[in-house]
Amino acid sequence: MNLKPLLKKNDKQARLLIFTTSFVIFASIILLSKIKLSVDLGFDVHVFALINAVINSIVSLVLIAAFIAVKNKNYEAHKKLMLSAILLSCLFLISYIAHHLLSGDTKFGGDGTIRYFYFFILITHIILAAIILPFILFTAYRALTGEYAKHKKIARYTFPLWLYVSITGVLVYLMISPYYQ
Repeated sequence: MNLKPLLKKNDKQARLLIFTTSFVIFASIILLSKIKLSVDLGFDVHVFALINAVINSIVSLVLIAAFIAVKNKNYEAHKKLMLSAILLSCLFLISYIAHHLLSGDTKFGGDGTIRYFYFFILITHIILAAIILPFILFTAYRALTGEYAKHKKIARYTFPLWLYVSITGVLVYLMISPYYQ
């Protein structure tokens, strides 16, 4: 592998930063979910949910492309794609918070089997979305410090979980969007 590390290894500092960042983001989402801003922006605030679904779709495609790149030993393309996925996920987070602050909760209106399917997808999505961030950050940290064996080891778990979260995010949107008011 001919990629040079971009960061100097400092596991203690990295752990502190990764866990602090993950906790602050998770706590912010939990706390902000209790708040609804009543602001008339002059447009349907559910556009943010559509933006989230589009971003998640792109993240899914970028993750798959990055997986293909690394399997083909195109490490430079893999690095660029993965950094793009992280950046897109940051944009997603901003849009996600905006949507939930401005729109509040939406109740799923489906009945029967589809209702059970929706809640299974939603619950697994929420649980994995809540725990994936430190995995993503540790995986990126290991790559950026040039610890490629450790990066590969953790990426085996991070990749499928992150891909699942991004795909199920789109499914949740497609299933709940007919019930937006």
